[in-house]
Amino acid sequence: MRARLSDIARQAEVSEATVSRVLNDRPGVAPETRQAVLTALDVLGYERPAQLRKRSAGLVGLVVPELDNPIFPAFAQVIESTLAQSGFTPVLCTQTAGGVTEDEYVEMLLDRQVSGIVFVSGLHADTAADHDRYRTLLARRLPIVMVNGHVPGLAAPFVSCDEREAAELAVAHLVALGHRRIGLITGPDRFSPVQRKLAGYRQAMRRLLATTDADLDVLAELSLFGVEGGEAAAARLLERGVTGIVCGSDLMALGAIRAARQRGHRVPQDVSVVGFDDSPLMAFTDPPLTTMRQPVTAMAVAAVRALVDEINGHGAPHSEYVFRPELVVRGSTAIAADPPPPPAATTGPEATARPATGAGEAAPPVAAQPAPRSEPDPGNELRSAVASR
Repeated sequence: MRARLSDIARQAEVSEATVSRVLNDRPGVAPETRQAVLTALDVLGYERPAQLRKRSAGLVGLVVPELDNPIFPAFAQVIESTLAQSGFTPVLCTQTAGGVTEDEYVEMLLDRQVSGIVFVSGLHADTAADHDRYRTLLARRLPIVMVNGHVPGLAAPFVSCDEREAAELAVAHLVALGHRRIGLITGPDRFSPVQRKLAGYRQAMRRLLATTDADLDVLAELSLFGVEGGEAAAARLLERGVTGIVCGSDLMALGAIRAARQRGHRVPQDVSVVGFDDSPLMAFTDPPLTTMRQPVTAMAVAAVRALVDEINGHGAPHSEYVFRPELVVRGSTAIAADPPPPPAATTGPEATARPATGAGEAAPPVAAQPAPRSEPDPGNELRSAVASR
């Protein structure tokens, strides 16, 4: 035990006597010193004494889609750690094709008497799904929070990334680089985030390039989420002569890059590709992926705070909290080769393109305020939009 005390004291940079007082839960130790000793205990792999173990305030279910897309593990990690900091024990439920369904997970969580549930990109994002399943949970007074996907009229907190603005910023970035024929690849349009991306893309193309509805119908491709879906959709767009592609996810963007290379196109010299999510490792792809970053940490923390408020009876506002995305410019976008002159602006000076910034910087969008480059604080970044949005 003597050696352990010395190891812990050295790690926490305190005396062995202080370590002994903390381990025996005795008074006379400052809170920050006590926390330093407990942290050293955890770092060195020692089990905390029973009297120092934090009691769980309850179980909280976390239902996420399959973990193949790295953005979902990123959300799960932040949500779980934030729940733990609030004293709750997370119960992670991951869905797989042909595996346990969302409804089956919910039944299991109810049997465990969870204090609340966080749904990430679940059936609430599917406009074709029956949303009465969530009204049933609310009727049982079970606190729930939805991440990425909005259900009008459902009395619960929603946390979303502004998909509409993400598409607009991506199009504006490509227009600023001289691209005029810009395609969109995204998932099935029964999902509310996809509908918002489509709306933002169409609005930006009309405003910045005066693109007709007939051309927009040709330039937008709906496919399956994932690398394969992105590759198949990009192949069709490349046959139609696009030089820039906006994608609904980073995985779809990787598929688009594969399709371009298989047809002899260079990325970004011949074709520019923009992703969405800024999933882990996207800065290390070939080429490093230009993408729209979801503020995962801010969104996850906001979701947990809303749920904890609901659990504690404080009643979080039943509206949609919309977080602004950030354009992160890397190596998959470049100036278009011999770009034609832009068409006449349809809305005045708003359509004037600005030059793009260097790689790795947040590029200022056309006709939009530049997004901040640093990681946003949830309290400053959060803005609430009415549920009827």
